[in-house]
Amino acid sequence: MLVLEKNSMTEEIEKLVTKYGKERSALMPILQAIQREHTYIPDFAQQEVARLLDIHPVEVFSVISFYSFLHSVPQGRNIVRLCKTIVCDLAGKEEVEKAVKRELNIEIGQTTKDKKITLEFTNCLGMCDQGPAMMVNDKVFTKLTPEKAVKILKEIR
Repeated sequence: MLVLEKNSMTEEIEKLVTKYGKERSALMPILQAIQREHTYIPDFAQQEVARLLDIHPVEVFSVISFYSFLHSVPQGRNIVRLCKTIVCDLAGKEEVEKAVKRELNIEIGQTTKDKKITLEFTNCLGMCDQGPAMMVNDKVFTKLTPEKAVKILKEIR
Protein backbone atom coordinates (compact mmCIF):
# COMPACT_ATOMS: atom_id res chain seq x y z
CA MET A 1 0.00 0.00 0.00
CA LEU A 2 2.87 2.39 0.77
CA VAL A 3 4.17 1.87 -2.78
CA LEU A 4 0.73 2.78 -4.16
CA GLU A 5 0.68 5.93 -2.02
CA LYS A 6 4.15 6.90 -3.22
CA ASN A 7 3.17 6.28 -6.86
CA SER A 8 0.05 8.38 -6.35
CA MET A 9 2.09 11.16 -4.72
CA THR A 10 4.60 11.09 -7.58
CA GLU A 11 1.78 11.34 -10.13
CA GLU A 12 0.23 14.21 -8.20
CA ILE A 13 3.53 16.11 -8.13
CA GLU A 14 4.17 15.41 -11.82
CA LYS A 15 0.79 17.02 -12.61
CA LEU A 16 1.72 20.03 -10.50
CA VAL A 17 5.07 20.36 -12.31
CA THR A 18 3.23 20.21 -15.63
CA LYS A 19 0.86 22.92 -14.40
CA TYR A 20 3.43 25.27 -12.80
CA GLY A 21 6.59 24.41 -14.72
CA LYS A 22 10.07 23.19 -13.80
CA GLU A 23 11.56 26.59 -12.97
CA ARG A 24 12.63 27.39 -9.43
CA SER A 25 9.76 29.93 -9.30
CA ALA A 26 7.32 26.98 -9.44
CA LEU A 27 8.52 25.65 -6.09
CA MET A 28 6.23 27.74 -3.88
CA PRO A 29 2.96 27.09 -5.77
CA ILE A 30 3.78 23.38 -5.95
CA LEU A 31 4.45 23.20 -2.20
CA GLN A 32 1.28 25.17 -1.45
CA ALA A 33 -0.79 22.80 -3.61
CA ILE A 34 0.65 19.74 -1.88
CA GLN A 35 -0.08 21.24 1.52
CA ARG A 36 -3.66 22.17 0.55
CA GLU A 37 -4.27 18.54 -0.38
CA HIS A 38 -2.45 16.83 2.50
CA THR A 39 -2.28 19.51 5.28
CA TYR A 40 1.51 19.23 5.20
CA ILE A 41 4.38 18.38 2.83
CA PRO A 42 5.57 14.82 3.54
CA ASP A 43 9.26 13.90 3.28
CA PHE A 44 8.63 11.79 0.19
CA ALA A 45 6.88 14.73 -1.52
CA GLN A 46 9.84 16.97 -0.69
CA GLN A 47 12.20 14.48 -2.32
CA GLU A 48 10.00 14.17 -5.41
CA VAL A 49 9.63 17.93 -5.82
CA ALA A 50 13.40 18.32 -5.60
CA ARG A 51 13.95 15.53 -8.13
CA LEU A 52 11.38 16.86 -10.61
CA LEU A 53 12.57 20.47 -10.34
CA ASP A 54 16.20 19.36 -10.40
CA ILE A 55 17.10 21.14 -7.18
CA HIS A 56 18.64 19.85 -3.98
CA PRO A 57 16.20 18.46 -1.36
CA VAL A 58 17.74 20.80 1.23
CA GLU A 59 16.49 23.75 -0.82
CA VAL A 60 12.94 22.38 -0.69
CA PHE A 61 13.14 21.83 3.06
CA SER A 62 14.66 25.28 3.55
CA VAL A 63 11.66 26.91 1.91
CA ILE A 64 9.25 24.83 4.00
CA SER A 65 11.04 25.62 7.25
CA PHE A 66 11.37 29.34 6.42
CA TYR A 67 7.69 30.05 5.80
CA SER A 68 5.44 29.67 8.83
CA PHE A 69 2.47 28.67 6.67
CA LEU A 70 4.24 25.62 5.22
CA HIS A 71 4.58 22.48 7.34
CA SER A 72 6.59 19.27 7.18
CA VAL A 73 4.46 17.54 9.82
CA PRO A 74 0.71 16.79 9.66
CA GLN A 75 -1.61 19.66 10.54
CA GLY A 76 -5.29 19.87 11.27
CA ARG A 77 -7.79 20.46 8.47
CA ASN A 78 -8.28 23.96 9.90
CA ILE A 79 -5.42 26.19 10.97
CA VAL A 80 -6.23 28.73 13.66
CA ARG A 81 -3.65 31.47 14.03
CA LEU A 82 -3.73 33.96 16.87
CA CYS A 83 -1.96 37.27 16.34
CA LYS A 84 0.83 37.63 18.87
CA THR A 85 1.73 41.29 18.37
CA ILE A 86 1.94 43.63 21.32
CA VAL A 87 -1.04 45.56 19.95
CA CYS A 88 -3.24 42.46 20.18
CA ASP A 89 -1.78 41.80 23.64
CA LEU A 90 -2.90 45.26 24.75
CA ALA A 91 -6.34 44.68 23.21
CA GLY A 92 -6.96 41.54 25.31
CA LYS A 93 -5.42 38.70 23.32
CA GLU A 94 -4.37 36.83 26.47
CA GLU A 95 -7.97 36.16 27.52
CA VAL A 96 -8.89 35.12 23.97
CA GLU A 97 -5.89 32.78 23.89
CA LYS A 98 -6.91 31.17 27.19
CA ALA A 99 -10.47 30.63 25.96
CA VAL A 100 -9.30 29.13 22.64
CA LYS A 101 -6.83 26.76 24.32
CA ARG A 102 -9.48 25.73 26.85
CA GLU A 103 -12.09 25.13 24.13
CA LEU A 104 -9.74 23.08 21.95
CA ASN A 105 -7.99 21.41 24.89
CA ILE A 106 -4.59 21.99 23.24
CA GLU A 107 -1.65 24.37 23.50
CA ILE A 108 -0.16 26.62 20.82
CA GLY A 109 1.62 24.45 18.24
CA GLN A 110 -0.63 21.43 18.79
CA THR A 111 -3.41 19.76 16.82
CA THR A 112 -6.66 18.48 18.25
CA LYS A 113 -6.96 14.71 18.62
CA ASP A 114 -9.61 14.58 15.87
CA LYS A 115 -7.11 16.33 13.51
CA LYS A 116 -9.62 19.09 12.78
CA ILE A 117 -7.75 22.09 14.20
CA THR A 118 -4.13 23.14 14.60
CA LEU A 119 -3.49 26.17 16.82
CA GLU A 120 -0.60 28.51 16.06
CA PHE A 121 0.65 32.01 16.73
CA THR A 122 1.33 34.35 13.85
CA ASN A 123 3.40 37.51 13.93
CA CYS A 124 0.91 39.91 12.39
CA LEU A 125 -2.39 39.76 10.56
CA GLY A 126 -2.30 43.42 9.54
CA MET A 127 -5.35 44.23 11.67
CA CYS A 128 -3.68 46.14 14.49
CA ASP A 129 -6.52 48.65 14.73
CA GLN A 130 -9.05 45.82 15.16
CA GLY A 131 -7.34 43.48 17.61
CA PRO A 132 -7.30 41.00 19.04
CA ALA A 133 -7.35 39.16 15.74
CA MET A 134 -7.39 35.52 14.71
CA MET A 135 -7.22 33.85 11.33
CA VAL A 136 -8.98 30.58 10.56
CA ASN A 137 -7.52 29.17 7.37
CA ASP A 138 -7.72 32.24 5.13
CA LYS A 139 -10.45 34.18 6.94
CA VAL A 140 -9.57 36.88 9.46
CA PHE A 141 -11.69 37.60 12.54
CA THR A 142 -11.22 40.83 14.45
CA LYS A 143 -12.23 42.55 17.67
CA LEU A 144 -12.37 39.17 19.36
CA THR A 145 -13.68 38.46 22.79
CA PRO A 146 -13.21 35.06 24.42
CA GLU A 147 -16.88 34.29 23.72
CA LYS A 148 -16.68 35.32 20.06
CA ALA A 149 -13.53 33.22 19.53
CA VAL A 150 -15.14 30.13 21.10
CA LYS A 151 -18.25 30.60 18.92
CA ILE A 152 -16.04 30.70 15.78
CA LEU A 153 -14.29 27.49 16.86
CA LYS A 154 -17.59 25.71 17.45
CA GLU A 155 -18.70 26.66 13.95
CA ILE A 156 -15.63 25.08 12.31
CA ARG A 157 -15.80 21.88 14.36
